[in-house]
Amino acid sequence: MFDFFWNLGSFILALGILVAIHEYGHFWVARKMGVKVLRFSIGFGKPLLKWHDKYNTEYVIAAIPLGGYVKMLDERVDDVPANQRHLSFNSKSVQARIAIVAAGPMANFLFAIFALAVMYMVGVQSVKPVVGSITEGSRAEQAGIMPSQHIIKIGDDDITTWQDATFALMSNLGEESVEVIVRDKNLQPRVKTLNLEGWKLDQRDVPPLSSLGIVPFRPQATLTIAAVTKDSAAEHANLQVNDTILAVNGETISNWQQLVNLITQSANKSLQFSVKRQDTIQAITVTPKGRIDNNGIEQGFLGVAPVVQQWPDGYVETRHYGPLDSIVRGTKETWRLITLSFDMIGNLITGQVSVKNLSGPVGIAVGAGTSVSYGLVAFLSFLALISVNLGVFNLLPLPVLDGGHLMYYIIELFRKKPVSEKTQEFGFKVGALLLIFLTCFALFNDVSRL
Repeated sequence: MFDFFWNLGSFILALGILVAIHEYGHFWVARKMGVKVLRFSIGFGKPLLKWHDKYNTEYVIAAIPLGGYVKMLDERVDDVPANQRHLSFNSKSVQARIAIVAAGPMANFLFAIFALAVMYMVGVQSVKPVVGSITEGSRAEQAGIMPSQHIIKIGDDDITTWQDATFALMSNLGEESVEVIVRDKNLQPRVKTLNLEGWKLDQRDVPPLSSLGIVPFRPQATLTIAAVTKDSAAEHANLQVNDTILAVNGETISNWQQLVNLITQSANKSLQFSVKRQDTIQAITVTPKGRIDNNGIEQGFLGVAPVVQQWPDGYVETRHYGPLDSIVRGTKETWRLITLSFDMIGNLITGQVSVKNLSGPVGIAVGAGTSVSYGLVAFLSFLALISVNLGVFNLLPLPVLDGGHLMYYIIELFRKKPVSEKTQEFGFKVGALLLIFLTCFALFNDVSRL
């Protein structure tokens, strides 16, 4: 229950910030263009809090935190007195209307630059992209990529972190192959050709690296227990922190993955554990609880976390940047996120990326809650990513979104006359239906993940 409220609170905080930034973009440019703003609302539905400024603009914080809007004086919607017609949105030039509508997504992109710049100034912890293992029979194995090799370049992109590697691979989705430069144990560069023909992200929640058979290096988990989950099978059996698991049903356990595999296959079955506790060996009966996974298969769950070995020297580093470097890096990273987002939309349309990977409000809430729990840097990174996605999504040419309005105004710019009200109304209905369908589908994906 705590996780639910933590995720909900983080979701409201994150979406509230991003919606406020987006709507403020519309608001600020509208004011600069001489348009009277009647209302600035964060959220929909019943107002929880409202006030007015000296221009008689009403500011509202409403009950449903799933968006917001800026209501402007508009003769198409309201009866506008003759002495205020020059203040209406529809009276402005098409260029001014384009600027007002485009300002929302642009504000999201600018905020992403700001959030990432702050993140770089605070300091970014990164993990050296060293291969831990390669899945047998995978594309990575066929390319000759081997464990312990350090990935330094993918295609035209220099690689310094696993995030760089992931983004570089995703940007090459749909290509026949990509060159991967790795450095071996002797620090010699090796060029590998990774076959990408027919590669798709068609499995839900499977990272690009995993789908190609690349497993990042991570310190090994020991067989000593670091934590025991409350009300778990481990707690009921009286397993304790600092216990070391030696054997199960008389079979010696040599590594953590062997234990995981055994527990997974033993839902609701009694197992005899041999455990070292301080200087004594104890026999403990444990019955892993059964849980249903995403494929509908029951798996055993013990409820313990292992003590993990330390990272080798030089594998983890925290980098700090000065203000100017941080802004430059934030701008470059924002541009990369924008282009990647548009690429992913194209790949969704062509089927290169499965629609199963779409996320909605629940997915955002879980991501927000997790990032907040990891600290300021992770939360800023999350905000930047969602801000870019919000900006890109609003630029889609659906008539109910900013992109749809821009599409109509650009047509008007070239035709020298506005699109007919009948055509616009039809477009808004179709766009609304598509948006509702997309939202419902994303929600379905979120719920099925839970």
